[in-house]
Amino acid sequence: MKIIPTIMSGGAGARLWPVSREAHPKPFIKLGDGKSLLQHAFLRAALLPDVEQILTITNRELFFKTEDEYREINDSDIACTYLLEPMGRDTAAATAIAALHVQQAYGDDAIIILFPADHMIRDLDAFRAAAVRAIDLASSGRLVTFGINPEFPETGYGYIEADGQNVVRFVEKPDLARAKEYVASGQFYWNSGMFCFSAGTMIGLMQQHCPDILDQCRKSLLAAHQSSAASGTQVALDRDLFAQVPKNSIDYAVLEKAENVAMVGCDIGWTDIGSWNAISELIEPDESGNRINGDTVLIATENCFIQSSGDRLVGTVGVQDLVIVDSADAVLVAHKDHTQNVKQLFAQLKANGHEAHSLHRTVHRPWGTYTTLEEGQRFKIKRIEVKPGASLSLQMHHHRSEHWVVVSGTAKVVNGDQELILATNESTYIPCGHKHRLENPGIMRLVMIEVQSGDYLGEDDIIRFEDVYGRQ
Repeated sequence: MKIIPTIMSGGAGARLWPVSREAHPKPFIKLGDGKSLLQHAFLRAALLPDVEQILTITNRELFFKTEDEYREINDSDIACTYLLEPMGRDTAAATAIAALHVQQAYGDDAIIILFPADHMIRDLDAFRAAAVRAIDLASSGRLVTFGINPEFPETGYGYIEADGQNVVRFVEKPDLARAKEYVASGQFYWNSGMFCFSAGTMIGLMQQHCPDILDQCRKSLLAAHQSSAASGTQVALDRDLFAQVPKNSIDYAVLEKAENVAMVGCDIGWTDIGSWNAISELIEPDESGNRINGDTVLIATENCFIQSSGDRLVGTVGVQDLVIVDSADAVLVAHKDHTQNVKQLFAQLKANGHEAHSLHRTVHRPWGTYTTLEEGQRFKIKRIEVKPGASLSLQMHHHRSEHWVVVSGTAKVVNGDQELILATNESTYIPCGHKHRLENPGIMRLVMIEVQSGDYLGEDDIIRFEDVYGRQ
């Protein structure tokens, strides 16, 4: 019997701005131990019994970033498959795609353990034990959910009412009075959003309860482009067909309608990382109740969470009950009682067209990264890193010229009709309208400084002629 852990990774993580952005969503947030939420999810998946393959469902634009995250920690060389969505269609679509893919690859009896990348689980032994119980139930044809024994009357989670291992009903996020009743009854559990099922069981239930979602996902998967490399298999779903999949959560589409749903109740140290308050709970408080991550100096400060993500010192005097998050290009200051409302700030940034809702100062690309160091009237300065063996597209700009200076490594440059090899401290000037390409032919990272000048310096002033990655 094949066990296929499946990680759902995506979303905007609007409540965790300014660290989470659309191009750098919540799963990629680094915690105090230096690992991201996504890396923790991968390591949890690798602990499950007899795992030979880990499946990840993510947005197509996040594939290379996900691949880099896994490469850092996949010491056992577990095989990876990436199901790449062109856009988000909620968890019912993700579940259908996973079930259909696993059915095709391993058959109806293969067991899928499906969980989001943006949770933390502190007791990994208890998690593995709960997963073993869930696998046993799923192999008998049950659809299994993981219920978390509630530690307090939380109003931010959905609940599961259960009679032993049998689910009675799912309920929405309650108000405080009802949450207290749920916890006091001993029959309600937090809905973790983690599930276990055989591929055949889930496909049968979706055919019964949401055939429109299943059928459109099947069409998109049949038309998908599949490719393989040393790092794993990529399955890129067809954009036009996947766009027609109805949006719905797996809870609404299947779980709340299905019969014979089982629950594994567990104490696994589970946390849904849905706000800065949840992030702060992962850090031990000091004697004044402050939870600190980064370089800080605190005077008369109590019960605050402060994170300094950049090179700056954060100092506070005479404040309490605040969340302060400093990033390279933005600072969040919020009262701890209002951290759920950070999503409103994120939405306003997006509505205003502000780049800070989507991009960080450092932007990841398939070939490496670029960091905007300074920007002013008619100029922009970037630090560019190119991975060994990687190259940018052959491209041209209508409104800007560029000057490239190699800081370390070796650059192979196409500049108009010329092809150049540049070593450290060497440079080239690329006039507006010249076709050009940057490549790293060496075995070390190429680091260079790019100075742009012109009337318009937006990232959309680019014409691509040859593009290895499909887009940059």
